[in-house]
Amino acid sequence: MKEKQTVPVHVAVIMDGNGRWAKKHNLPRSAGHREGAKVVEKLANTCLSSGVRYLTLFCFSSENWNRPQSEINALFSLLEEYLQKEVKPFREKGINFSFLGHTELLPEKIQRQMAELEKNNLPPEQEQMRLILAISYGGREEIIDAARRLAQKTAAGEVKPEEIDEKTFASVLYLPDIPDPDLVIRTSGEKRISNFLLWQSAYSEYVFLDTLWPDCTEKDFNGALDEYAARHRRFGKV
Repeated sequence: MKEKQTVPVHVAVIMDGNGRWAKKHNLPRSAGHREGAKVVEKLANTCLSSGVRYLTLFCFSSENWNRPQSEINALFSLLEEYLQKEVKPFREKGINFSFLGHTELLPEKIQRQMAELEKNNLPPEQEQMRLILAISYGGREEIIDAARRLAQKTAAGEVKPEEIDEKTFASVLYLPDIPDPDLVIRTSGEKRISNFLLWQSAYSEYVFLDTLWPDCTEKDFNGALDEYAARHRRFGKV
């Protein structure tokens, strides 16, 4: 990457293609998920070295609960293993963790792991990057939950209906202190939003990679950052 090019503050990624990768290699879907988990460190290192401050990964959507129970169990087993064994190298690099979604639906052991990770986050002055894992997450769900919170505040007299604007609405989203993503990357050649960060990505730049997620390399990620840097963000202006 060029040293002085524009770097996104927040990158969000729809990690797509694990199942197709497994099918391509005549392996079970769980093998694709396991191979895909190895790519996270490559992406995190690329973002960290480029100066990205926030990285959000779409790990498990609210719709993914409809998958076969055997695949869900394999995913959660992998997540539990990942949170237990792979966190230390991230922490040593100054990477903190946050979680996004209805995590109360996850197995209790994983919930405890998440709480422990967040509890042990480095202080803000030592944080080099925040890694946000979207698990049991859906964009429409988040917007509905935000609307409910605002309705409760209105009913309690804390907010007047005429005072509700974009800033007020954004303040009741799941992680209101995290800036909106500047860049959203989706792998595997699919060109869909898939209910991911619907409110936050209103003005995000999108880069679609043809590569299946487990096959992604630092070159792919740097290419996406280069493409972002070459664009001119107008935000509705000329």
